[in-house]
Amino acid sequence: MTTTLPPSQSSAPPISQVGPIAWLRKNLFSSWFNGLLTIAILAILLNLLFSFAQWATTVAQWQVVSANWPLYFAGRYPANQYWRLFTVLGIVATLSGLTWGILARNIAQLFSRPVLIGMAIGAAITVLLPTPLPYRLLLLGLAALIPAGAWIGQKVGRKLPVLGTWIPLAWFLSFFVVLWLIAGGFGLRPISTSLWGGLLLTVLMAVVSIVLCFPLGVFLALGRQSPLPVVRWLSILYIELIRGIPLIAILFIGQNMIPLFLPQGVRPDNILRGIIGLTLFSSAYLAENVRGGLQAIPKGQTEAANALGLNPLFVTSLIVLPQALKISIPAIVGQFISLFQDTTLLSIVGIIDLLGITRSILANPQFIGRYWEAYTFIGVIYWLFCYAMSWGSRRLERQLNTEH
Repeated sequence: MTTTLPPSQSSAPPISQVGPIAWLRKNLFSSWFNGLLTIAILAILLNLLFSFAQWATTVAQWQVVSANWPLYFAGRYPANQYWRLFTVLGIVATLSGLTWGILARNIAQLFSRPVLIGMAIGAAITVLLPTPLPYRLLLLGLAALIPAGAWIGQKVGRKLPVLGTWIPLAWFLSFFVVLWLIAGGFGLRPISTSLWGGLLLTVLMAVVSIVLCFPLGVFLALGRQSPLPVVRWLSILYIELIRGIPLIAILFIGQNMIPLFLPQGVRPDNILRGIIGLTLFSSAYLAENVRGGLQAIPKGQTEAANALGLNPLFVTSLIVLPQALKISIPAIVGQFISLFQDTTLLSIVGIIDLLGITRSILANPQFIGRYWEAYTFIGVIYWLFCYAMSWGSRRLERQLNTEH
């Protein structure tokens, strides 16, 4: 005897809704309360945006920017030597484009729609900058070097994939070329560091400090997990001591106490002392970021490497550390962004960075009271650099698939 079961009462699968209207309904207008809250927040934001646009176009006096453009970007660097700074920008733009193209050599469409929109916005901003026309044309040409280099890098990278292994060496060597162009010597007129300032000095000190603090932070993180008690406790002592002292105190110590430990008559440059202070401070925080990544690696990875016969050096450098650094990318880039922002404290110890040169400009009787315009301008500059680092971090995470 067979039993016939009634058909199951199953409903048809829901129709997935996609598109901007569905997204708005789901995320911003899912209920009457969320709808009212969304409308209220949009009204406040639009009012603030309208007020800012009205102030920027009718009330603000941007002469404080246009009249001091060289000071903002190069400090008191000699005007007849600006060609060296534009050469530096050309080197950086070319290498950036080549690196982009070589790393994206396997991508079918190099210039996607968001990339093209971003380049168009960048070109529009360059054209609208309150600078003399020759500077705008030069900056526009330098900006065009990046996509041109990317196109060339992709074509060459597809034919010579091994070229990607030489990119780090090219960046490393370019640092010394850039330093030679800025400082002079060996055939070029020497430029005293007391004349460096503005954005040039801010970016230079941030880049050098980042390059130096990264390996030091990695070594401290490895030292804190070392089985050797002396190495471990020295690393812990350094990290906890530095993290317990404010950065401004370390900068003052570097400016006043470093010469006491050197022979009489030997006095390091102020910029060098500032870099040392930033490096020592950031390396302690970076070490903790890397240590978090090291602790996230399962012990099975180390045990498997030991079973294969790898010695501890290879286990750390080839198995554990690459995975830990990949996990720690968001925290590491966050520390780099913080270091870039911390350069604003250098003006307190007599180093004329971007913030310091702004204070000097505002001390000019001609521009007294123009605080909103000056600080809004440098605030946008700081935001652009920090957002560029954040965007690069997200791209690197997506390429390395850190979320999987």
